[in-house]
Amino acid sequence: MIASIKGLLRRHGLIDRHTLKGFLREVSGVIHVGAHTGQERELYAQYGLNVLWVEPLDELYGALQRNIAHLPKQRAVQALVTDRDGEEYSFHVASNAGGSSSILNLKQHADIWPDVTYTRTVAMRGTTLPALLAKHAIDAGAYDALIMDTQGSELLVLRGAAPLLGGFKYIRTEVADFEAYENCCQLADIEAFLAGHGFSERLRKVIAQHPGGGGYYDIVYGRGSA
Repeated sequence: MIASIKGLLRRHGLIDRHTLKGFLREVSGVIHVGAHTGQERELYAQYGLNVLWVEPLDELYGALQRNIAHLPKQRAVQALVTDRDGEEYSFHVASNAGGSSSILNLKQHADIWPDVTYTRTVAMRGTTLPALLAKHAIDAGAYDALIMDTQGSELLVLRGAAPLLGGFKYIRTEVADFEAYENCCQLADIEAFLAGHGFSERLRKVIAQHPGGGGYYDIVYGRGSA
């Protein structure tokens, strides 16, 4: 009975105000870069959101398209989003169903997840988010939240998306405060960049802790002061 009541309240956006997904009540659309297979698709549908999924890897993109086929407000495009248009990258595919795939080499990531390795590398060309939207004639105004899970390259996504950041109310990202991937962005880098664009931290969840100190976080940033 309690579970059914909670489900009803969630569907009407009356709870989850202080959780990492609570900000979805306050937005109308989400751009999710690093989609994987769209695991959050039903959550986004629950909030009635317009969703643009972006995923670079062929097999994951195919599964993503199948997974969202029944959701009319969600669409997907295949692309590798970075800070440069046309730049070629080596995209490393990870053994955990592609979950840790990145354009960066693994480093201290292995201290937490030693079983995760790269199985192959694919050559890809990057694009900035504004160029991607223009290419597909997508209206940026339909999306007022940005969610990133790009395994260490999130700052590149943000730099390339700088002209669009003024249109986002919230930005959610995974980020570590140690060198999980070689030369990856870290928490301090993300904080400084977003502060310069008028965003401050609203919520944080620890995903994993590094045995030598530090952690992997899921963080929501909102425009303006909390």
